[in-house]
Amino acid sequence: MKKNFLNNYYKKLTDLLFYNNSKLVFSQLKKISSKLLTTRKKNKIIIIGNGGSAAIASHFAIDICKNTSLVCQCFNESSMITCLANDFGYENWTKKAIEYYGKKGDVLIAISSSGRSKNIINACLEAKKKKFSCIITFSGFGSNNQLKKIGTTNMWVDSKVYNIVENIHQTWLLSIIDYINKKNIKI
Repeated sequence: MKKNFLNNYYKKLTDLLFYNNSKLVFSQLKKISSKLLTTRKKNKIIIIGNGGSAAIASHFAIDICKNTSLVCQCFNESSMITCLANDFGYENWTKKAIEYYGKKGDVLIAISSSGRSKNIINACLEAKKKKFSCIITFSGFGSNNQLKKIGTTNMWVDSKVYNIVENIHQTWLLSIIDYINKKNIKI
């Protein structure tokens, strides 16, 4: 059993990375890239997540700012998280951050492996209220998860294994940066 674990793991990861349909995945990634480029002049991208998804969000925010002319904000500063969670409850801290820092026309990228994280869902609802131009979701687990229902553009992984979902989310998000910045990438 252990002998085949890695073979099976990587086969599943590779199959899911492309939804078994690379044309659909590539089409969605191009659509997201185009939407992010619309923020260039007067708006920004805000990206949020919890735990491993927060680490992915931070990596994306740093790299997209460094490698493109886009502005991206990630709410991973511990003082902000603990202040807003303490004052408004953990389920509302990202909602309050969106309320304070978001504006009409911004783009929200929301990552939740399960698609059920209350604080991420509440942030999306606040972004809708503030008339963000787009809410892009990255989720996994159930195909009808709550986060996916809120998003205007959704990337979904058909797995209930956190590390598989998070690896695919990270690959997709970082490929968006390289796609936007393709003139400087040698493949």
